Amino acid sequence: MPSALLIQSNGQLDEPLLDQLRLENYDVLQAASGKEGLAAVRAHKPDIVLVDLGLPDMPGTEVCRGIRAEPELAALPVMVLSERGDEIDRVVAFELGADDYVTRPFSTRELLLRIRALLRRSRGGSKNASTLRAGRLEVDLDAHRAKLDERELALTAIEFRLLATLCTHGQRVQSREALLDAVWGADSKASTRTVDAHVKRLREKLGPVRNYVETVRGAGYRFAALDRR
Repeated sequence: MPSALLIQSNGQLDEPLLDQLRLENYDVLQAASGKEGLAAVRAHKPDIVLVDLGLPDMPGTEVCRGIRAEPELAALPVMVLSERGDEIDRVVAFELGADDYVTRPFSTRELLLRIRALLRRSRGGSKNASTLRAGRLEVDLDAHRAKLDERELALTAIEFRLLATLCTHGQRVQSREALLDAVWGADSKASTRTVDAHVKRLREKLGPVRNYVETVRGAGYRFAALDRR
């Protein structure tokens, strides 16, 4: 049974969503503040976190930041729920580690489908599994792990999927639209700026090999040459 942690103040508690999650056989955990939510994430390690942007003690984006700051939680799927639909709010959330951003009012059915999609991506692998190498970087598509100089990188599920997509296409340029489709899925409401935000975060984590992800002006992104084994 998958577990879902809903971090939402008591005054905003979405009872229909809670009921539907339980009907879908999710083990539902709850937290009424960002501080409680971070403690619950560490204690229970749920399969997915749904966090409201407006919490009583901190913005939901700070919860994202707190989760991503801990290597053992880096791959945990995080979905932000918000009243605000401005692109800048979405981009900030993605930059701080959100995997998806859903604006109210939303369809509970659509939300459940997006939760399932996030869980599939976080657990997924490649059917044609292999290990890809580029200089100091190793990407294990089977294990869903990436290492730099034998040190595992703390990538989110979306960041790993983005890295893997770029790697598997080698030097072929991938447009932002193609990356949106491959990484977020055709039904996602993410924008091309979402891709840019995640590429920025991915490069930060790649550190000394950040230049492996190359920007092709007016076209998209591509990855440096790779050796397969």
